Amino acid sequence: MIAHYNAQDADAYVALMTDDACEAGYRGAVVREGKEGTREGLKKMFAEFPENRAEVIKGYELGEYVVLHEKVWRSAASEPFEVMSVYSFEGDKCSRVEFIR
Repeated sequence: MIAHYNAQDADAYVALMTDDACEAGYRGAVVREGKEGTREGLKKMFAEFPENRAEVIKGYELGEYVVLHEKVWRSAASEPFEVMSVYSFEGDKCSRVEFIR
């Protein structure tokens, strides 16, 4: 998913998600609802930040969960920020991503 995110390929990214998947703040509000909402939100963000990319610092997998510590750049000139991403899976598809920032 990170490779698709870095390629700014929203279609390939959401192809790895369940139809009702979402992205949200950790234990908070959903910011992108469903596969289509996620696709639309990512395409809008990629248009606004065409140099956006994420680097995985460390990752953990436990059962149907993956937690990534990431460093994200919106542009080559911007200061990066760090985020923890919690990915929940149903089989081989991601059903929810929660961001801690």
